[in-house]
Amino acid sequence: MTSQQRPTLEAVAALAGVGRGTVSRVVNGSPKVSPQAREAVLNAIDELGYVPNRAARMLVTRRTDTVALVMSEMEEKVFAEPYFAGIIRGISHGLADTGLQLLLTIAHSQAEHKRLEHYLTDQHVDGVLLSGLHGDDSLPRHLEENGVPTVCVGGPVGLEPVSYVDADNAGGAREAVNHLIERGRRRIATITGPQDMRVGVERLGGYCAALASAGLPEGGVAYGDFGEESGAQAMRDLLAREPDLDAVFTASDPMAIGAMRVLKESGRRIPDDVAVVGFDDSATARHTVPPLTSVHQPLESMGREMARLLYARIKGETPEHPAVILETHLVVRESS
Repeated sequence: MTSQQRPTLEAVAALAGVGRGTVSRVVNGSPKVSPQAREAVLNAIDELGYVPNRAARMLVTRRTDTVALVMSEMEEKVFAEPYFAGIIRGISHGLADTGLQLLLTIAHSQAEHKRLEHYLTDQHVDGVLLSGLHGDDSLPRHLEENGVPTVCVGGPVGLEPVSYVDADNAGGAREAVNHLIERGRRRIATITGPQDMRVGVERLGGYCAALASAGLPEGGVAYGDFGEESGAQAMRDLLAREPDLDAVFTASDPMAIGAMRVLKESGRRIPDDVAVVGFDDSATARHTVPPLTSVHQPLESMGREMARLLYARIKGETPEHPAVILETHLVVRESS
């Protein structure tokens, strides 16, 4: 065989001393091959440098070995906020040993979702990972109805995905507010996330539950979109309505950073006048002035769990725990 010739399935079979069908079963991962035959075929593949024809393999297995990660957010947020980077890193690590390739796509508008839905349900991918779902987003339901295994991180309000991964949002928020109460704060406001997202609802719920347990009234609620500028605007609104507030729990670190900027501009000292707690424990939290107390959520672990659940479902397995909620914990720094 010359260096210009591509090794064939027949050449592998001849070298291994088995039939063409046996080679095909080994290449396609069939268990119906003896250990001795499998070893002979794998050795022949290594020796010849055989690369399976991907198109032909897809016809046999109906697998593309590709999964899509769909970000239902604006591009600016996906590339600017550390939350998404952590999730992507975790997913990438989780898929590393599976043989699956990751396709990243951003689809924010309904029109983009509709086009993407046609692509994803037309046998281009083996499964889908979804992040940033808002409202009554129908994409996960439509994917599942079309036989595309789907795993979400969090989920929109009112939706119960077949499989999803999330952090303990309510528990993390309660811990953050309880910390502020223990530090003697009594007029505690919050800047929460969008209420068409489960994460926004749960973090607001944790805030309210902690205050209720302590017998304290709500110190003011303002709404943001998890981004820094929305945190700044929400803080301005809170100061106008609740000028005597002495603490603020924000539902994300970027919003906390925006809030801290506005507090400083208004002449408030952090934490002397107003204590601030965020949610994410992003790398940036260690470098704010003062360093930001924040609820740690294990983003990379969340991404790895998403990959694990999806891979199991692609293989036809039914995960014992299709919904995974990972623990959070508070990292105390100088802002509180």
